[in-house]
Amino acid sequence: MNTTRRRVVIPLIIAIFVFAGIYLALLVNHGFSAADKPSVLESVIARTVRNVSIPRRAKLETNPLMPTLENLEKARNYYDERCVSCHGKTDAGQPAIGQNLYPKAPNLALPGTQHLSDGEIHYIIRNGFRMTGMPAWRNPHVEQDDHSWLLVLYIRSLAQLSPEEKAQQAKLISDSGSNSSAHYVGSAACQKCHEQIYNRWKKTPMANVVRDPREHPDAITPDLATNNVSPKFTKDQVAFVYGSIWKQRYFTKIGDDYFPEPAQWDMTAKQWRPYKVANGTDWWAEFYPPDNMKRPTGPTCDGCHSVDYNIQTRQVAEWNVGCERCHGPGSAHVDNAARGNILNPARMDYVYANDTCIQCHSQGRPLNNPIEGKYYDWPVGFHVGLNLRDYWQLEDHTLGQLSFTHFPDGTAHKNRMQGNDFSQSIMYRRGVTCFDCHDVHGTENYAQLRKPANKLCLDCHGPDSGNGPRTATLAEHTHHKEGSAGSECVACHMPKIEVTIPGTFVSAHTFAFITPAMTDKYKIPNPCTSCHADKTTAWAADAMRHWPERSPWRAE
Repeated sequence: MNTTRRRVVIPLIIAIFVFAGIYLALLVNHGFSAADKPSVLESVIARTVRNVSIPRRAKLETNPLMPTLENLEKARNYYDERCVSCHGKTDAGQPAIGQNLYPKAPNLALPGTQHLSDGEIHYIIRNGFRMTGMPAWRNPHVEQDDHSWLLVLYIRSLAQLSPEEKAQQAKLISDSGSNSSAHYVGSAACQKCHEQIYNRWKKTPMANVVRDPREHPDAITPDLATNNVSPKFTKDQVAFVYGSIWKQRYFTKIGDDYFPEPAQWDMTAKQWRPYKVANGTDWWAEFYPPDNMKRPTGPTCDGCHSVDYNIQTRQVAEWNVGCERCHGPGSAHVDNAARGNILNPARMDYVYANDTCIQCHSQGRPLNNPIEGKYYDWPVGFHVGLNLRDYWQLEDHTLGQLSFTHFPDGTAHKNRMQGNDFSQSIMYRRGVTCFDCHDVHGTENYAQLRKPANKLCLDCHGPDSGNGPRTATLAEHTHHKEGSAGSECVACHMPKIEVTIPGTFVSAHTFAFITPAMTDKYKIPNPCTSCHADKTTAWAADAMRHWPERSPWRAE
């Protein structure tokens, strides 16, 4: 080494060692808490080392799997099982576990991950990364590990919208419902590109809540001639049939309006029941004459059972809960499919995402009423992407009072109040969305659940989970044999106590456990004596006092 080079290199080496020594001293002095945020220098070094360590061959690999509906559903399940506890749902904030690692588990929707190649993401999933919390997920006993490639598919689906796409969507939201170039095209227009989803949706209650008996001859369930609770009406008088799960009602058309016949069919009990909303029950009843034929369904029903109900013309873009009810007007997307010209609640924050469902699955009233002289029971003017709170007020409740809508503790007392329940739950506050559990496109499970209920709950609330239950097995938590009705999560946390028709009940959505003591104090049905109908609340309360893993203060 010549003298000139030595004069440059030696001071540089000394400077590097001095800098490293100072940095190390500062690091030691600061401590080694995993809760700290890595410095910029550490992040750059770690990212560089990681990227350099991935073989070029692996970086150039392409995903052999296609993003089909089936593959994405499998991928989502694997993500929920393996990844969500550290990386989170990406739209609901990062979980504490991932943020208390060092370095922090990244939000996989952000550019730091999305700018990697498919091969790089796959390599990191399979091999993990030393001295971080990222484990190696490869299975040494399986040569072709498709699970990792499935996860690559799902991670790609999480990518955030670009600024241009966000601007497109903002314009779409502002244009919806106005006389703009964006217009509704009907669910059938979606079938060509989304055939699997469309075919599933067509079988759901969402797609069949309102049916024309002339188009669907099997729509009317009972023999109308057996109606013994109201003046008889015939099939020719029925313009629309509403409902097919718990109850069925019949609308007749007069002019441009529809009116409900004063009889309904109880699907469970298989009997006729009168139908008339009495004053003192639903808030709007007193603003209409007590005659069903003077209570049009437009202000009370049709806004939720259709796409783009127009209160002036009383016309709809489509009857039933069609694709555009949740995804906005699809004209631009049908012409040129892109992420920016269609709305997807799954890409919205949890408030706006849940508003998509709460707009109809709640009891409330518009902030401005009446509207053009009529009282509406649905959020007139709201469409997906807007803030529901600007249009809709959830039904008020006074704690301690039993009302037509609420039990004394604030739990819903009647059906169509899933949103009232859910918005006060800890699940909602943690960023859980309705479609984390339900898939309105259709499934084979009860209530369009994404999975059987217990499996769905245990994805996040497995044994010894930080989310609870804090026991080694489900049986220890429920004190019922695993697989029995009493060991079903929904049996205790979603009891069927909300009336949809006399004698038929639907599940509460607060996810809170109602204790026997609350039954004694507030007359709210509790799951223990609802199931063990021959037992008393005192028996149930005494039994829970002997459950060692349960706080005695929460049994009261």
